[in-house]
Amino acid sequence: MTDYAPATQPTLYFIGVTTAKSSIMSVFPAWADYLGLKNTVIRGIDFPLHAAPDAYREAVAFIRDDPMSLGALVTTHKIDLFNACRDMFDEIDPHARLMEETSCISKRDGNLVCHAKDPISSGLALDAFLPDGYFERTGAELFSIGAGGSTIALTWHMMHSRRIGDRPSRIVVSNRSQHRINDIRRIHSAMGTTLPVDYVLAPHPTDNDAIVSSLKPASVVINATGLGKDAPGSPLSDAVRFPPQTVVWDLNYRGDLIFLAQARAQQQALDLQIEDGWVYFIHGWTQVISEVFHIEIPPSGAKFDAISNIALKVTKGKSWR
Repeated sequence: MTDYAPATQPTLYFIGVTTAKSSIMSVFPAWADYLGLKNTVIRGIDFPLHAAPDAYREAVAFIRDDPMSLGALVTTHKIDLFNACRDMFDEIDPHARLMEETSCISKRDGNLVCHAKDPISSGLALDAFLPDGYFERTGAELFSIGAGGSTIALTWHMMHSRRIGDRPSRIVVSNRSQHRINDIRRIHSAMGTTLPVDYVLAPHPTDNDAIVSSLKPASVVINATGLGKDAPGSPLSDAVRFPPQTVVWDLNYRGDLIFLAQARAQQQALDLQIEDGWVYFIHGWTQVISEVFHIEIPPSGAKFDAISNIALKVTKGKSWR
C-alpha cells in the first residue's frame, strides 16, 4: 500500500515508471505560470512495469476521492491501469473504450472520466514531421515495434477514414508477447479497417531486424516499446539494416536512446530521417493539461509555439521556431 497524502493545492499527477527523470517536472511549473494555473503543482506516482491491479486501483481511488487531486497523465501503464480500473470510472471516452487504455484521468461535474488522448497526440506528432501526402507519394510502409497503447493509437490514426489516399501501403506490428498481439488484432478488427496489417511475434531483436530489412524505402519505423526509457536497450540489434530514406522515430526523448543511436550510425549512408519523442511529449502533455484543467490549448499556432518554446528553454535552452 502506498501512503497517499491529501493534496493541499490543485495537483496533476504523472503515473509512470521513472517520473522524476521526466522534463515535465521542470516544464510544468513554467507552463502553469504561462497558462494562469495559479498555485498548481505536479506530482509523480511510479509503478514497476505491469504492477499489481490493486496498486493501480489504489492510485485511481485516491485521485477520485481527494478534492485537490484534479487528474493524471498515464504513461507506460495505460493498458494495465484501464484493465484494473475500468469499473471505477463514471465515464469512458470512445477512444478509451475502443482501445482499452487510459492515458488521461480527469474530473467533470463530479464524475471521474477516463480518456485515451494518444490517438490525437500521436497523430499530431507524426503529422508534424511527415509532409501531407507522404505515404501516397512514396508508397511507404509503417512498422511499429511494440503492441501497446501508443501503437494502438498510431495505427488508429493511420487507419482513420480521413486519411484515405494517404495511408501506409502496409502496417506491421510486432511484440514480444502473443497476448498483446491478440489484443491489437482484436481492436483493429473492431475498427473495420481494410488496410493490410501484419502481426508478428518478435521475442528477440533479430526478429525485428528481419522486419526492418523487408520494408520498402522511405518507410516509417517506430520504437513504441519504452526500451531506451522505461528499460535499457533497443528492440533492434546493432546488426539491423534500415532501407534507404527510412523515417526512424523513437517515441522516447530521454534515456539511453540506443534505438536512435543505431539509426544515426547509418543516417548519412542511407539518408535516414531521425526523430525523437520531443514533439510527442509536447502534444501528449498539452492534450492532458487541457482536459484536466478545462482550458483550451490549441495544437498549433502562436499559443502552441509559445508553449513549445517555454519547454525548450526550460530544458534545453533552445527555441521552437
